[in-house]
This record gives sequence, structure tokens and C-alpha cells, in this order.
Amino acid sequence: MSSQALDQFLSSNIEDLKTKGLYNVIDTLQGANGPVIRIDGKSLINLSSNNYLGLATDHRLIDASVKASQTYGAGAGAVRTINGTMDLHIELEEKLARFKKTEAVIVYQSGFNCNMAAISAVMDQHDAILSDELNHASIIDGCRLSRAKVIRFKHSDMNDLRQQAKEAKESGQYHKIMVITDGVFSMDGDIAKLPEIVKIAEEFDLITYVDDAHGSGVLGAGAGTVKHFGLSDRIDFQIGTLSKAIGVVGGYVAGKKQLIEWLKLRSRPFLFSTSLPPAAIAACSASVDILMNDKELIEKLWENGNDLKNGLSRLGYDVGQSETPITPCIIGDEVTTQQFSKRLYEEGVYAKAIVFPTVPKGTGRIRNMPTAAHTKEMLDQVISVYEKVGKEMKLI
Repeated sequence: MSSQALDQFLSSNIEDLKTKGLYNVIDTLQGANGPVIRIDGKSLINLSSNNYLGLATDHRLIDASVKASQTYGAGAGAVRTINGTMDLHIELEEKLARFKKTEAVIVYQSGFNCNMAAISAVMDQHDAILSDELNHASIIDGCRLSRAKVIRFKHSDMNDLRQQAKEAKESGQYHKIMVITDGVFSMDGDIAKLPEIVKIAEEFDLITYVDDAHGSGVLGAGAGTVKHFGLSDRIDFQIGTLSKAIGVVGGYVAGKKQLIEWLKLRSRPFLFSTSLPPAAIAACSASVDILMNDKELIEKLWENGNDLKNGLSRLGYDVGQSETPITPCIIGDEVTTQQFSKRLYEEGVYAKAIVFPTVPKGTGRIRNMPTAAHTKEMLDQVISVYEKVGKEMKLI
């Protein structure tokens, strides 16, 4: 028999989530995750993918993946520190270092793993971390794992950051102090104020850490938010993902050679989890080649993002303060947001509701993610559906 206490806990809490509009239904795709997807036999314009540049289905990545599997096998076979490091891994890390303009790079199994690994490998109970209040969940978990004192500062509030940094430094309580921020905040699409953050960090000798999961492949000619601001030599940690604009899976940390050497010696996901398979590594490498040599996809992404954002704004939707192609449509009430997403689905647009705990209560939204693979006709149809459903539900 299963535990009655567990059964009661699960039943009551799942029902509570459904009542509050916080229950998430996981859909199953019948085919590739492209600009148009198929679910339950229904074709839908897809605005919920992080496949920014459409590279997840690019034939060049697929060909590289197949070739690597045939040559190296289906799996890496071990952790990196035993014999799970192949020449493919080293080639990708060297290529990413050139792309990010840093001395070295270490690749992990996911972007989430990067933050769990890197923060806890450097920070401990004698240290403090200044963290933007809207930082990604993986940063929050990485900070917790480190056991450092976490001091949250108001979102992109440089006066608050400076005050918190000053107090932490002058307290004399901490051996090291780190400031952590997302490069692009994925729920709102706004960009971190990195030039101001760097100035404060240099004034108070803070370690600088930027999670650029949603900036890589989008800003700085594809190299990310740090490159966008010309700060490649003034940021200690650059975190990137290989599963969004790159289109595959994995993550990486870019920085000085000595930092990467330390992470290879002390970061637990690197030490204790089997390395990425050859197919994924080869596909990532092919994707980085494309980003380094062809900017057309990035330009198309921004064109599509601006078209969608302008179209929804003209209809009267609140698209927040997004500075990137990420286009939130802020509804507010969680139940209404879920109902709105369902009606979009029924009209042929796949745009998932984002509610608490991903965003604060009362700020439910549809997060639209246009990609370089969408056509103008697709986005025009999306805007028409938003107009129809918004008027029907009296949201515009």
C-alpha cells in the first residue's frame, strides 16, 4: 500500500492548484517543435518555443548529429573526468570560447546544471550573493546549494543594488560577495543594466555573474548580452544555454582559464553526471558555426519580434517593457489567463499561460516567443486571433 499521508498531500494540493488556475497541462507534440506544431491531430502556430532561430529543426544540425552518432556512438559512456570527454567536447568548448571572446568554456548537461554547478563551486557559507529578485529558478537553487547568504535586490534597481553592496562590503562579514543577474529576463523580455552593475561591482570588488540563457543567440550579434554592452573582459561568469537559440540541449560557463579549471575540479554536475552525447555536442557545434558566420537568422528573429509586439500593442494589450523579441501579453488573473490560452488554442494559436510560481501572483500572462522561422502570414494570423479572442473575452 502507498502512504496515506502522501496520497492526501498530493490529492488536496493538486485539486487546490486546479481551483486557483495554477494547474499546468503538459501537451504532447506529434512531430518537430517548429513554427507550426501538431497536438492531438491539430495544427497550431507555435509561440511557446525557445527555439529562437529555428535551428532545432535545421538540416545542418540534424546531419551533424547523425554523423556523430554513427562515428562516436549514441552515448558518451562516462562522466567527463573519467573517459567521457571526447574530442567533440573539447572542440565545442574551444569554439564557444572564441564565440564568447573569453579564455575558456566548460560545457554542462543543461543550463540549469550550470547554475547549480558554478555558484556552489565558488561560493560558500562565508560569502554573500546579491541576486536580482526576478532571477531564474536555477539561480535561486544554485544560491541555496552554495549556502551563501542571499541578499535580494529590487529588480534592475541600481540604487538598491548599490546600497545592498555597500552594506554587505562594509559589514566585514563575508569573504567574497557575488552579484548575479539574468542577462535577459525571460518572463518580461527586459535586459539587465549590465554597465551599471559592472560599475557597482568594480567599486565594491564584487564577483560578476550573468546568466545569459535568453540573450545568447539574440543580442550582441548572437554572442549575448555581455557582448552587446562590450563587457566581455569585465564579467567573471557568463552562463549560456545550448537549448534555446542554439537549438539543441546543454549549457556552458565562459570565463577565465583558471575559473574553468576550478569548475572542472570542483563542480558536482561535471564530476558526477555523464557528459552530453556525441549527437548533441556535434549539433551544438554546427549551430555555433552558423551563429558565427550568418546573422540573417538573428535579423529575422528581431523583425518578427517587433512585428508581433507592435501588432499586439495596437490592439491594446499590455506587452510590458520588453526590449527583446520576447513578447509577454499580461492578463493578470490566473484563471482568466488560462481561459485565454485555451481559446487561443481553439483558434489555432499555441501560446501557453504563464502563472505563479513562474511569475508573481496576479501577473498571469501569455509569453509569446516569435522565432526566425515564423512567416509574416503566420504572425498576421496570430494577431487576428488575438483580436477575435480578446474582444470576445472583453480584454481589449
